Amino acid sequence: MRVALLHGFAQTPASWAEVLAALPADLDLQPTALPGHDPALPVAATWDETVDRLAERVGEVDVVVGYSLGARLALGLLARARVPAALLVGCNPGLAADDVAARAERRAADAAWAARLRRDGTAAFLAAWEAQPLFATQVRAPTAVRARRRQERAALDPGGLAAALEVLGLGAMPDLRPALVARAGRARLVVGADDARFLAIARTLAHASPELRCDVVDGSGHDPTLEAPRALADVIARTLGQRSG
Repeated sequence: MRVALLHGFAQTPASWAEVLAALPADLDLQPTALPGHDPALPVAATWDETVDRLAERVGEVDVVVGYSLGARLALGLLARARVPAALLVGCNPGLAADDVAARAERRAADAAWAARLRRDGTAAFLAAWEAQPLFATQVRAPTAVRARRRQERAALDPGGLAAALEVLGLGAMPDLRPALVARAGRARLVVGADDARFLAIARTLAHASPELRCDVVDGSGHDPTLEAPRALADVIARTLGQRSG
């Protein structure tokens, strides 16, 4: 079974290292850099164009596993029929299409973060980005792992990350909730038990479509790849085993 793994915003494919180490060796696992996170894969002019560009990079896979921004892009691939199935970790499926105010507010926030990247560089940006309440539980992760992650992230190009925020941020992303509900049998949600905001999103989505399953990872906030990699690997392995069966 060939599985593509998509990391989160301002991360690298190496962020999957601890998860990969705990997954079965017989899986064909392909950690893949996101657009704007690799000079060879720049962000295109629009969300749809960028998703199609990512699809070419991912190629033919059985499942795509994505975390956060990677989960939103995995959902984009599923919605555009570019992958057969998706496992979505910490996924926001998009702002309501008719909520003009929320979308404008998010576009402004994404633009401000992008401007900060271009002005201050990646390292300074990360210090502010990681201080957001969403990531507060990450202090649980081993210090050495967090330090390695920060070093990997600091090397990313600020211009590429800024473009990713502008084109792939929630303000620009289409509302993919209807697409997710329509493809519920080919998707699965995963969320950290201590990630209150995304746990509420996942429960709302699961209520909208009982066919959409949701796994909760104990001992984790928003980023199980960092906070609970073995538990996340168990969820992934179990889900892939069910699909192969």
